[in-house]
Amino acid sequence: MSYQLFYSDRSAAQGVRLILEELDQAYELIETDIKSQGPRPPELLAVNPNGLVPVLIYEEGPIYECGAIVTFLCDRHSEYGLAPAVGDRYRGLFLQWLFFFSSSLQNAFSMTYRANRFSALDSGYPGIEQQGLKKLMSLWQIVDDAIGEKPWMLDELFSAVDIYLFMLSTWLSDQYGHPDLAKFSNVERIADKVKQRPSVAKVYPTIIGAT
Repeated sequence: MSYQLFYSDRSAAQGVRLILEELDQAYELIETDIKSQGPRPPELLAVNPNGLVPVLIYEEGPIYECGAIVTFLCDRHSEYGLAPAVGDRYRGLFLQWLFFFSSSLQNAFSMTYRANRFSALDSGYPGIEQQGLKKLMSLWQIVDDAIGEKPWMLDELFSAVDIYLFMLSTWLSDQYGHPDLAKFSNVERIADKVKQRPSVAKVYPTIIGAT
């Protein structure tokens, strides 16, 4: 079995790539330009009409939306234990945090990185960016408080939500006025532990090389 992944650095596709590495799955990266202002590549639009990555291609066809892809992969390769099984006491929390990250937190980042998606007028961008920064601060605080003294997001169980947390922590940028990760000590603690994993060294060589 081998997968194809429509991929771009500094996107949610890096999180899916980390999952594939953790699951020890063969995959091919389809490098995709999503940063230019020009039209999206036709091959990307053919598998995701939204023109966004990640898109995972498997034997039955394409899947898009990062949260859906992560859930699909973890359930399909359940022997690796990256997601609680259906019926497990932690299954609900796993889904809660996975979709909190993939919707609420990612949306807040988008408001700061790409305000043009939220307003047709340039004059509206500063207000959207400011609101995005406020949301980032409050949402990360919610995560930090929920972690408390637990070793992982799901207590003793390392899971895909910890990987997702790490991915999003790498999006914090001084350039955009984002809060410093150090403000959220519990989040930083989990992100630092995930950073030690071999999968991160492969997918984020620049980050690892800078530490």
